[in-house]
Amino acid sequence: MARRVVIVGAGQAVDRIEAPGYRAAPAAELAARAARAALTDCGADCGADGGAQIGIIAAVRTFEDSGVAPSPFGKPDAFPLAVARRLGISPGHAILGPVGGDSPAALLVELGQRIAAGEAEAALLVSGEAMSSTRHLMRAGGPAPDWAEHDEGPIDDRGVDLSGMLSPAMMRHGLMGIPAVHGLYENARRARLGLDRAAYAMAMGELFAPFSALAAANPFSCAAAPALTAAEIATPGERNRMVADPYPVKLIARDQVNQGAALLVMAEERADALGIDPARRVYLHGAGQAAEPEPLARGDLGAYPAADAAIAAALGAAGRGVGDVARFDFYSCFPIAVSAPAIDGLGLAADDPRGLTVTGGLPYFGGPGNAYALHALASMVVALRAAPGGAGLVGANGGLLSKYAALVLSTAPADWPDWAAAPRHAAPVPALADMADGPGRVETYAIQHAGGAPGQGWVLGRLGDGRRFLAQAADPATLAAMAVRDPLGAAVEVTSAGGLNRFSFAD
Repeated sequence: MARRVVIVGAGQAVDRIEAPGYRAAPAAELAARAARAALTDCGADCGADGGAQIGIIAAVRTFEDSGVAPSPFGKPDAFPLAVARRLGISPGHAILGPVGGDSPAALLVELGQRIAAGEAEAALLVSGEAMSSTRHLMRAGGPAPDWAEHDEGPIDDRGVDLSGMLSPAMMRHGLMGIPAVHGLYENARRARLGLDRAAYAMAMGELFAPFSALAAANPFSCAAAPALTAAEIATPGERNRMVADPYPVKLIARDQVNQGAALLVMAEERADALGIDPARRVYLHGAGQAAEPEPLARGDLGAYPAADAAIAAALGAAGRGVGDVARFDFYSCFPIAVSAPAIDGLGLAADDPRGLTVTGGLPYFGGPGNAYALHALASMVVALRAAPGGAGLVGANGGLLSKYAALVLSTAPADWPDWAAAPRHAAPVPALADMADGPGRVETYAIQHAGGAPGQGWVLGRLGDGRRFLAQAADPATLAAMAVRDPLGAAVEVTSAGGLNRFSFAD
């Protein structure tokens, strides 16, 4: 019979550059700080010399180990072991997770299952990022710190797998920037809702204004910043430059952060032996995950059926409906990542009194690489303890709205779950015309800005025979026109040459 498993400790750390106590700590130290906080948070002797018997340490993959943001100052060659060394523990198993914002949820489920199966008494899940300090120290000049570290011992390195996120057509046409791809989704959703640019921009601002307010009061936010109004968030300006239509910078995840997070998970019998107060225990009740095909193989680019399926599976496994959930945290790298599952999928309102985040969200609290969901889970543990018996739903997005994991937690005791089945309705997908010529009509579009002006533009549209095509703006005049007129539904003329499709407006 499997053992019952419980989350008993949650910790977070932040190293704000503007704060008096700023230490320019490397990522492994921030992860260790958070882990120490989680060990203290359990309310018992769970440290290196205590009785927790931590047999597994798992680390969320840093952006640097993901190949996204290499530091000139070096890095640990075995991140989870570097954290363990700082804590004075020697777990028998160390894991470095895969790429993806859904990975903290997947790792948490795995750790609980391993403990339930008797592979360990307790486990730590940790994360750390110091991207803000890296940039700050590079700009400041002076002696460079040495963040390179070596630790002996094996780690289970899950690697970097980015397959399936972008189609060959998108890569060939240069549509690979994360904001631009999400802009493609966001504008598809706007087309479905029938809103003009101004109305949709304000709706995005109204969605994220409560996030900003919560982040302003959160001591673990990446920076001390005031709450923003919907108009301040949605209106481009000198301090809110356009990055990619329809996103000014205040609508986009902030990856310049110095943050760490950790959870301590253990067998309930071990928690009993340590005398951990039952009021500090949080249980996982349901878990669901699902994935999407590459973007151009989706029926409606403005929807996120994988998220809907994962959330439905997690709620179903937990025996809860959306009305039974007391607190939510939806991954919020861009507005579409919240609006698709929360508003379109679950029917929530942007101003739902329960709130759609427990941290303040990625643009304001911070977007620490692959690790945001671990901060959300740590914050959710604290929130659920404050209101015993209620349920919390955490949604964790990975890739380019590519995969989604949803977890339901509560202080009410429950057996640790496996992943619940997440069946999805297969929406019809139009065939893709690799090389397109002739008249077409715009389905959605993306504009990447550079230096305050449109730099590249693309449309996804339909030819007269119903096939879908992707095309670049044919010339500077077409690109300039995309920023002035609303491309949605516009008639275009498409021509192919040199392996690329290009379009110009036909009316």
